[in-house]
Amino acid sequence: MKAPMTRRWWCWWAVVVTVIVVLKPARSDPQIELINDGCSQYNATNLSDFFSNLNATFSDLRNQLSTENKKFATAQQARSSNPVYAMAQCRNYLSTADCVACYDATVAQIRNCSAANGARVIYDGCFLRYESNSFYDQTTLPGNSQICGNRTETQATAFDTAVTGLISDLVVATPKINGFFAASQRAVAGGGVTVYAIAQCAETVSQTGCQDCLTVARGNIQACPPNADGTAFDAGCFLRYSDTAFFADNQTINITPFLGGGGSSKKKAIIGGVVGGGGFILLILGIFLWYQLTKAPKAAKRRGNILGATELQGPEQYSYKDLKSATKNFSEENKLGEGGFGDIYKGTLTNGNVVAVKKLAIATSRAKADFETEVRLISNVHHRNLIRLLGCSTKGPDLLLVYEFMANGSLDKFLYGEKRGALNWKQRFDIIFGTARGLAYLHEQFHVCIIHRDIKPSNILLDDFFQPKIADFGLAKLLPEDQSHLSTRFAGTLGYTAPEYAIHGQLSEKVDTYSFGVVVLEIISGRRTTEVMSDETVSEFLLEQAWKLYEAGMHLKLVDDTLDSSEYNAEEVKRIIEIALMCTQSPVSARPTMSEVVVLLCSDRSLEQRPPTRPTFIDSDKRIVVDTTTSTQSLTSNATASFTEFAGR
Repeated sequence: MKAPMTRRWWCWWAVVVTVIVVLKPARSDPQIELINDGCSQYNATNLSDFFSNLNATFSDLRNQLSTENKKFATAQQARSSNPVYAMAQCRNYLSTADCVACYDATVAQIRNCSAANGARVIYDGCFLRYESNSFYDQTTLPGNSQICGNRTETQATAFDTAVTGLISDLVVATPKINGFFAASQRAVAGGGVTVYAIAQCAETVSQTGCQDCLTVARGNIQACPPNADGTAFDAGCFLRYSDTAFFADNQTINITPFLGGGGSSKKKAIIGGVVGGGGFILLILGIFLWYQLTKAPKAAKRRGNILGATELQGPEQYSYKDLKSATKNFSEENKLGEGGFGDIYKGTLTNGNVVAVKKLAIATSRAKADFETEVRLISNVHHRNLIRLLGCSTKGPDLLLVYEFMANGSLDKFLYGEKRGALNWKQRFDIIFGTARGLAYLHEQFHVCIIHRDIKPSNILLDDFFQPKIADFGLAKLLPEDQSHLSTRFAGTLGYTAPEYAIHGQLSEKVDTYSFGVVVLEIISGRRTTEVMSDETVSEFLLEQAWKLYEAGMHLKLVDDTLDSSEYNAEEVKRIIEIALMCTQSPVSARPTMSEVVVLLCSDRSLEQRPPTRPTFIDSDKRIVVDTTTSTQSLTSNATASFTEFAGR
């Protein structure tokens, strides 16, 4: 399929979609704004058979949607060397005419894939997909993603709360509703704004599959608020919210009876009536049939996600012996790197899948006791900008974690390692933006707050499309209480670690915000934070130099000289440098949250109304050492007196 599209591309599309919405006729709305499309990299072998089958399935689907008034249909022509399996679905609130119009648009769009033996097109109002093999039970696959609009709500906190609550309720209720579709709305606290949202699954998946798919979609779409609208899509489901109504009021569904809390008393009353009226036998029979129907698909369900890992079922348990063999006995040739929590190795499993295996350097009894609990929590974190934990091994002499493998390795190699200069400005911006989204999810959108504590380029991995994935999140709790999460020794500056945490142990989400700001400066400059720049009179570390250049209005002197100046917009670079400095401000309360950083990065507005204040750092002729391997912190002579106070100056 096509490579993921960048945030800038999607923002451009959002403008186009807005124009279409404004100009569309009032009486008909097939909602044919393009959300996503893709073509297989492989072509059919016998074009005559293939196109004959493709046309037949498309005709069959259209007939079902138009004459049978369906909103979901499947069709297949499998008796040839080039079979075609196809699926179409409209949002339930569309009229039959609008559904067919939307379907016709998907057919026209998908034919651009020519002879590709698989393709998909997703519009706001419908989708169409075909493959050379049956895919009807697929739920979540790599490539699941979201699109966030470029307009933000002014009541950010209240709007975020309303969106999160409504989406969460839809995710719970929709799998329990016949047809796997629900539309609902919710007023935003403060008045004047309403959130409209829908959830939908393919009707051929199981209830469990629908639940799993929507859970992943919820994780993706939570990166959007306070954007006024957002959409998440996957192989078997679709989520959308907006502050503008996109379905009629009479299309809403009362989801309360399908929620665990609000509708429980009503359900108990109904059950009591059935039992009291002599329906006990029918109830028992219904429960038995429900159990059989939900049990069977679990056993047969295809694992459509990365390397066979399952959603919301905890980490897969791997054999220590198998992982030892996969990594060639944790050999040096398979070693990918060293981290604060242990060494990591490339491993090839017996099924051919390549993974990354981390051997944890944690041997305390408390850590081992907490290991499975913490790993289960981490394995349920799903976001496109967070590395996926696939499983673990707890039975051998070492605690092992198994992650998805990132062929491009870590960001530091591209900034100041052997691949320095390989990243253009567009790629660097995407890495900054994606890292911000991943941290925002950890801090505010997962059901518990996870503070990373060690954000740095070596903990940011890059996928095949140079999209960032944050690694090593959630592991700090496994360390002893009297030991810092860091295993390295910093000299010169505090490096990536926020001063209030390294010196005073004051931990908050703003610790990650500080580290993110430093990493952004590294991405822009191509320099290590601890690298000293000297001239005849002064030696400066990266953060200090960035601040002085900002004060002098000479931001662009910080930009990596390997970047082509024609590739980037100078004003955009200046604005992002200022955002990075905002993240390192004193006092801590002045730093933005990561969700605010995401909004700032997506906006083109100037920061003149909110200029950054002086960061916390040590004058370059002073030195600070944080020795975390022995849990001691010491300042060299006179450094304490000259250290900038956390309250700012």
